Order: sequence, then structure tokens, then C-alpha cells
Amino acid sequence: MKMSNQEQELVEVLESIETTDAKDLVVFNDDFNTFEHVIQTLINVCRHTPEQAEQCTWIIHHRGKCTVKNGSFEELQPMRQAICEKGIDAKIL
Repeated sequence: MKMSNQEQELVEVLESIETTDAKDLVVFNDDFNTFEHVIQTLINVCRHTPEQAEQCTWIIHHRGKCTVKNGSFEELQPMRQAICEKGIDAKIL
């Protein structure tokens, strides 16, 4: 079935809205938490592989922050809360 131009435009607008709904879960560097603690937290909370968690931790250390997960606010909020409960600074941006 072929869509009219107006229907096609509506689909494009909805797709555009869906893609802009994505947020970033960003973890920030501090002077308190060990590499191992941050790595283990990313593995447990964000379901990272050990390699992925280690890479993110190095980025956090050298750049001051790293996006560790993308998704909707609703998906990221429980992860942010769990990371913060472990004493690690994280924000949804």
C-alpha cells in the first residue's frame, strides 16, 4: 500500500521525534572511587562486558566523563540511581 505525501511526512516527523528522545547516561570522574569499583559497577548496573567497562573507566579517568549508556529517560533513570548509590557521580543528559 502506497502512502500519501502527507502520511509520509508524518512518518518522517515521528521518526525524528523518536530519535531525539534518546538520552545519555554520563559517568563523571572523581578522586575517591577505584578503577575496579567503577568497572564492577558498570558491569553490574549497565551490563557492560569487562572490556567495555574498563575502556569506559579509562575514558572517565582521562577525559573526566564518559557516556556509558544511551536510551530513554525511563530506561536510564534506574541505572543512574544504582550508580549513584555506589558513590559514583552520574547524570542523564
